[in-house]
Amino acid sequence: MASKIVVVGGVNGQFPDVFKKIAGLHAKNSFAFAIVAGDLFSDPQSLTEEDEKNIEDLISGKTEVTLPTYFTLGSKALPNKVAEKLDASAGELCPNLYFLGKRSTLKTSEGIRIVALGGRLDQNLDKATSDDKYTPSYSEQDARVLRGASTADILITAQWPAEIRTGSKVESQPDGEQLEQACISDLASNLKPRYHFSTSGNIFYEREPFFHVPTEDAPDGYKITRFISLANYGNANKQKWIYAFSLDPNAAPPISIPPGTTASPLSFASKKRSLPNQETSYRFSTNDEGGSHRRKGNKRQRTKPLAQGECFFCLSNANIATHLITSIGDDAYLTTAKGPLSTASTFSPHLKFPSHMLIIPLNHTPTLASIGEPESRKSAYDEMQRYRRALQTMVSRLSSGKLGAVTWEVSRASGIHTHWQFLPVPVDLIARGLVDAAFKVQAQNEQYPKFEKKDVGDGFEEGNDFFRLLIWSPPGEGEDEGSEGKETSLILPLDPSFRFDLQFGRRVLAKLLGLESRVDWRDCGQSHEDEVGDAEAFKAAFKPFDFSLEE
Repeated sequence: MASKIVVVGGVNGQFPDVFKKIAGLHAKNSFAFAIVAGDLFSDPQSLTEEDEKNIEDLISGKTEVTLPTYFTLGSKALPNKVAEKLDASAGELCPNLYFLGKRSTLKTSEGIRIVALGGRLDQNLDKATSDDKYTPSYSEQDARVLRGASTADILITAQWPAEIRTGSKVESQPDGEQLEQACISDLASNLKPRYHFSTSGNIFYEREPFFHVPTEDAPDGYKITRFISLANYGNANKQKWIYAFSLDPNAAPPISIPPGTTASPLSFASKKRSLPNQETSYRFSTNDEGGSHRRKGNKRQRTKPLAQGECFFCLSNANIATHLITSIGDDAYLTTAKGPLSTASTFSPHLKFPSHMLIIPLNHTPTLASIGEPESRKSAYDEMQRYRRALQTMVSRLSSGKLGAVTWEVSRASGIHTHWQFLPVPVDLIARGLVDAAFKVQAQNEQYPKFEKKDVGDGFEEGNDFFRLLIWSPPGEGEDEGSEGKETSLILPLDPSFRFDLQFGRRVLAKLLGLESRVDWRDCGQSHEDEVGDAEAFKAAFKPFDFSLEE
């Protein structure tokens, strides 16, 4: 069951007003509890008479706290009277007001797990945990110890995790000194909280939600984290200082990546190198001119292979365009192509989206054959085939048998991250032999070797580079309902004796479909909204055929 929760930023001694405002909201919303993510009290070094009186009224119970409220340390120490009362009352300052501690975990009566790390990092304490409960500083070890909590529904830290803004389109500048710390990134990466709250002075910052890649320990679903940094109450910029939401600790994580989420930026906290922009990453990954080689004069210079964090096709890349991803299986995933060859009207009225799809293995390898473990290689190949057949079935049914499909692959040991490209094709073109002929003629014009009719499976036994072409047409009238249709598998061997056009497959199909102006994907750019629209339209159509959604 979901619980309503309210979180506020830095209060800085203005708690009489804040508690009144929370009480008013509570009367309408019935919150389960409240959290103060920043400093509840003013700096002890500059307390006024009014501050002193407010503290006495709070401790004595004269100031009402209407619902269970938890607070921790921000950047200021606690006033002496507050610390003394907490020591004497096991952390309960007054009815309904509880100190979470500087380094603590708590499970509420609603089953919500809260983890808190208050204060600012003190490098002088990095080899031990800090014993003083009320000093606003923590050590690296304090952060490491909290990783033992394993999970959290809500994480509260006074400082931001390092690299939290990586891959985000939300512009923000932290107020005052640098707030980001790598040890908090490590903590959040381990706990994978549903919500991570911090504070940021005079500004409010809410990052796009980000997903965590499933692990062997938690293979089902994509845990989503929302990072929110609240402004101080009464800030001069009138930025948001209070945040209300509902949370069900028993809710299962989504089995597919929700629209609008990004990859987790937390794994990049220790990597201070700059990441390539999305266009560059995509150019490399789609085998555009360049690849893992760059030409200089008449010589090829081999560059350092892209790491997973830089590869556009790896889910660990913080720059990956998650809004294009439409389905994720156990060993492969499906995404709409960026700068697709076809448009939403190319296959109208049967299909109302471009349907130019990529089938990508999760393994970061240049070819399927280079996946080292035989079982992993077989699993990846089998699931890619399963996605391809699901796409073919969808295309056939939505077009009442008027569309077939072509799938092509460039398998080269010098590649970056292998993948298959899928595109519907009118059945009439396949039946008349025009698709087969178009590829063979173009290969002859380019003085390439001849195509061979051959099925190389995962390519391991082939042992050489190749261009793969799979031409499929659906079952015709009168054929058995269970028939999978007709398929032709063609292979064009690749070797260093000639220069192969890495856009060969797209170029041939563009000419065949009358889409010559769309040969270069960079000339087919779409707005973010159009990309999201096409991906969502595809997901809706593909849902009945998407095996990754099966229980």
